[in-house]
Amino acid sequence: MNKQAAEKRGRQAERIAGWWLRLKGWQIVGRRMRTPAGEVDLVARRGSMLAFVEVKARASGAELALAIDERRLARVAAAAEILWHDLAKPGDDMRIDVILLAPGRAPRHLANVWHGG
Repeated sequence: MNKQAAEKRGRQAERIAGWWLRLKGWQIVGRRMRTPAGEVDLVARRGSMLAFVEVKARASGAELALAIDERRLARVAAAAEILWHDLAKPGDDMRIDVILLAPGRAPRHLANVWHGG
């Protein structure tokens, strides 16, 4: 897949993930938030919880198992630490989530996937 097609697929996956989160009661407070440490695809809030969400789309369900690794999650966590200072309110908690997407399957939302490296 060329870079332009991958970018388009990624943006579409982020739109789907955003809708999925909103249907589950989350408010999207940021999209593609860049920091020196990396980028966070979506930032969502529900009550006092801020979720920093990595979105991955693959052509098949079998490929989803390989979509996320420790290095990628560490980058999201580092970016979340930077963004936290601007987005958090007193008493808020944070977590790192992943949403996995493949054609013909419901989005798979993995909550609180990062527990430090």
